[in-house]
Amino acid sequence: MRSSLALGVRFLRAFSRDSWYRGFILLLTFLIYTCYHMSRKPINKSNYKELLGAVDNAFLVAYAIGMFISGIFGERLPLRYYLSAGMLLSGLFTSLFGLGYFWNIHVLWYFVLIQICNGLVQTTGWPSVVTCVGNWFGKGKRGFIMGIWNSHTSMGNILGSLIAGVWVSGQWGLSFVVPGIITAAMGIVTFFFLIEYPEDVDCSSPQHHSGPEGNQNYPEDPGNSPYCHQESSLETTARCSKEPSAQPVAISFCGALMIPGVIEFSLCLLFAKLVSYTFLYWLPLYIFNVAHFNAQEAGDLSTLFDVGGIIGGILAGLISDYTNGRATTCCVMLILAAPMLFLYNHFGQNGIVSSIAMLIVCGALVNGPYALITTAVSADLGTHKSLKGNAKALSTVTAIIDGTGSIGAALGPLLAGLISPTGWNNVFYMLISADVLACLLLCRLVYKEIMAWKSLSKDTGYKEI
Repeated sequence: MRSSLALGVRFLRAFSRDSWYRGFILLLTFLIYTCYHMSRKPINKSNYKELLGAVDNAFLVAYAIGMFISGIFGERLPLRYYLSAGMLLSGLFTSLFGLGYFWNIHVLWYFVLIQICNGLVQTTGWPSVVTCVGNWFGKGKRGFIMGIWNSHTSMGNILGSLIAGVWVSGQWGLSFVVPGIITAAMGIVTFFFLIEYPEDVDCSSPQHHSGPEGNQNYPEDPGNSPYCHQESSLETTARCSKEPSAQPVAISFCGALMIPGVIEFSLCLLFAKLVSYTFLYWLPLYIFNVAHFNAQEAGDLSTLFDVGGIIGGILAGLISDYTNGRATTCCVMLILAAPMLFLYNHFGQNGIVSSIAMLIVCGALVNGPYALITTAVSADLGTHKSLKGNAKALSTVTAIIDGTGSIGAALGPLLAGLISPTGWNNVFYMLISADVLACLLLCRLVYKEIMAWKSLSKDTGYKEI
């Protein structure tokens, strides 16, 4: 009796300690990536025409190219050092961009060069934070947890817009210097407080995929180590989690591509991110031209798209957890997004109420799949059961998926700039076409998930292909 009571007390203590550390890591990585996006958003405001067409493209192209390289380094370097250095450099280059205003620099090459460097160093962020969260959280409620966590992207966009709005009509250089300083300061915090693995602080590892019977354990359970899930006692679990094991070898780029589902989700994200980033970069100008708001009002109204993105990311994660259907959830939201984009273009500017409602709904449907793929799906595939417990694939898989998506992020605003002189209707037809293509690329995975549901399997479809 006393032995059972003692085990129960130890269980509660372990549960509480593990939960506290997981909550801390979730909050810290949330703040880290909020800073990354906050330092990008000022690029998109009212000084766009004067300077930032070429500069935006320089950043996005550099980011897309650098992302594929960044994941490989992230798998082989300590994440705390890698992420801290990336934030410090990102803060430096963001500040240097703004200092060009105070230094009276009027040559385009300076700003283009700074943004190329910034695009490259900012690739340190996403693979690193997803890998860190993936190390701490298992499969059970990953979609919902990461859906909430992924709101850092929209939160960073909103904060960046608000900061830019303060100085956009005056000393616009501060719109970059202030976020740069905040990002660098967060890099110092990251260096001192980021914990890469649960084992580093004697916490238990999460279970990243289903056990032999198909049951899924939740990340909150302190005994979820993938190496220990077949043992029942707390004492055995604690002993097993601390046993030394051979260090896993980082996966190769080609090896990551061979993980089932990586190519399909990567190409899907290319088109989904094309739509999302076209809205991110061109929505204020669209509202300004079509609805005839002033620049400040158009910028403020465009943040509602990011508010919808927060809602969509959480809903996508919650639904995909409940249904065990990541691909199906993305596909359904993409199907609904296409007609919604059409309706927004034709009726969204008829009144302020309809504009607000449609912007939120469009943001939810466009950014929901984007958020799900870059977070929960990337973490799922980076800990795929074919890897046999090797966690040294998270960063590479995340970089491949987001790097491919970033190609779309670079193409979308560029295509919109080329098409917009022919009329905004054609821009929206381009976005709808990209949305449909993203949906079609998931057909095979959706079919697998439907077959899995029919056979009453509890595994997600893309894990069985």
